Amino acid sequence: MVTGGSIMKDLQTKYNDKKMSPEEAIKFLAPGDAVVYPIAPGEPALLHEALCNYEGLENNKLYRTLTNVKTYDLPKDKLKQVSIFLGGDRQLMNDGVVELLPNHFGDTVDLIKMREEEIVLMFNASPMDEKGYFSLSLANAYVGGLLDVASKIIIEVNENAPYTYGENHHVHIDDVTALVESSEPLPTIPAPVIDEKSAAIGKLIAELVPDGATLQIGYGAVPSAVMNNLTTKKNLGFHTEMLPDKAMELYNSGSLDNTKKETYVGKTVTTFAMGTTELYKWLDKNEDIYFLPVDKSNSVKEIAKENNLYTINATIQVDLLGQCNSEKLPTKYYSSTGGQSDFGKGVRMTEHGVGIIALNSTAGKDDAISTIVPSLYTGAAVTTSKNDVDYVVTEYGAARLKGKTINERVEALIAIAHPKFRDELREEAKKMNYIAK
Repeated sequence: MVTGGSIMKDLQTKYNDKKMSPEEAIKFLAPGDAVVYPIAPGEPALLHEALCNYEGLENNKLYRTLTNVKTYDLPKDKLKQVSIFLGGDRQLMNDGVVELLPNHFGDTVDLIKMREEEIVLMFNASPMDEKGYFSLSLANAYVGGLLDVASKIIIEVNENAPYTYGENHHVHIDDVTALVESSEPLPTIPAPVIDEKSAAIGKLIAELVPDGATLQIGYGAVPSAVMNNLTTKKNLGFHTEMLPDKAMELYNSGSLDNTKKETYVGKTVTTFAMGTTELYKWLDKNEDIYFLPVDKSNSVKEIAKENNLYTINATIQVDLLGQCNSEKLPTKYYSSTGGQSDFGKGVRMTEHGVGIIALNSTAGKDDAISTIVPSLYTGAAVTTSKNDVDYVVTEYGAARLKGKTINERVEALIAIAHPKFRDELREEAKKMNYIAK
């Protein structure tokens, strides 16, 4: 008769057999293998350092997103570093050391499969449960979608990583190639500082959100300001890509209960979480939070099922046609598309959904730069097309562009631009034949 004690003993034996130092674990890497890390909170700090110092690197690649670990300047014939969304590798991308892969976040599973034959997954995992499973903890993203095709799975078992639940969100000890143990602190981000402009924008957006709405919203001053104004709402739901601290606060206030959703009723759906240690403690063994692989959380078809969805995303610039540049500053690339376009298209397919783009009306010192512009920066990517934009909100108001002609869009956008730029924008619009001269 097999007892629970003997099963656990067998699992622990397997665990011990696969436990080793980071330097030993990295030796499983073969020439040409592509290493894939999850988004920032799932990055394995000890394995990363061992990888970048490994003398056996040969024609290897490293994929990562919003990286929080050190970026090494390594020869590309040793380790080609590919960013899916820029973070700590931003400067080295602009210096030519790191390469940026254009993507919709929801497509990243398929893109990596298309590019690579031998995929090695390395990630922070929670400690093993009594059945021999490790959870992907804070970051499912594309790793969950690659578990079934990975040639090797090397995990960093972090005692600080919360055990979480989800779809394609667990790996069994039998499927682990090697593991290292870690007590490294998990990356955290502080609560954003909400300035006067962000507070005004947050209030305007919250007024658009009805009871029973399902939200896609993330981290930042404006999202935080929005959620500060939603605690009096009822029966809100979450289907988002990033879960920040403010979601925990909405949940604890009783406003977020996920009872009116069309899918995953009763569950807060996300693909990764990042915030404070308090958020991570709250997530540990919390069955109300459900992590999906990004090819499902950000699937346009899946998003479209939430008929009362409100998506809230930030941008850098909006031109007079309504095109959004959310990726590039005047002289350097800053981020990437992320899930903005996934949700921008998905919300358009919902029955009652509303897509919202938020930005301060100005940037720079002393409000020197208008963020509503005749044309986007030279060389800027169009992150969200004019045909997918619904609302644009600044501290001066909410402009609904959906269903408006170019002339009407121009007038609506000028009305929410900073007052000192409105005359200039109107003159430029005339020169461009967007409005009558």
